[in-house]
Amino acid sequence: MQPPALQFQHVTKRYGATQVLGDLDLEISNGEFFGLVGMNGAGKTTLIKCLLDFCALDGGSIEIFGVSHRQTEARNTLAFLPERFMPPYYLTGQDFLKYMLKLQSRLYDPLDAATILSALDLDISALNRPVRAYSKGMTQKLGLAACFLASKELYVLDEPMSGLDPKARALLKAHLQEMRTAGRTLFFSSHALADVEEICDRMAILHDGEIRFIGPPAACCRLYGTSTLEQAYLKCIG
Repeated sequence: MQPPALQFQHVTKRYGATQVLGDLDLEISNGEFFGLVGMNGAGKTTLIKCLLDFCALDGGSIEIFGVSHRQTEARNTLAFLPERFMPPYYLTGQDFLKYMLKLQSRLYDPLDAATILSALDLDISALNRPVRAYSKGMTQKLGLAACFLASKELYVLDEPMSGLDPKARALLKAHLQEMRTAGRTLFFSSHALADVEEICDRMAILHDGEIRFIGPPAACCRLYGTSTLEQAYLKCIG
């Protein structure tokens, strides 16, 4: 039996005397699209940092496809885009993509890059410019392109729609649907409940370091007797 893509068991994280995550349990299936929502400070980014072993757990365990997140090889199966993505300002877009692929022992294919950039509505000519000349939206698209070119089984994206205009958001959603068809797994955080409702098979509402709800977005609305996910979210966090 294939292990889940992600498994969080009794995860606890503190910063000094402040508990940020408390005895958190969460399982994400292989091929599932899962959204993590919550207020600023709810613990979303901290949970992602723990997953990537950027900070040590104070309790519990995390597994990626059945391998402890503490093992370097566990992270070979995923691509990550942080919320505040800032590539080295002195590199061109192409240099950055080549560098990221080289780190993963993958070759840069100009045709693959052109296909991904087109899917994200980033002009191919932008690759010849230094990233310091990019707008916020262009920078975000470059980061997404680097993730998708890596061709991983799992994508961990922290606020992936940040800085994208309506056209780019629509195109990104279309590309994500192609990834779903290909059997990829998506774990992403978002403040945009409409995106979560549209994209996700299931979602978790994280509040004060605890999970208040896990399930399909529609089930959240039914549980709280609301017609919109926003209303259900407000009732959930009380």
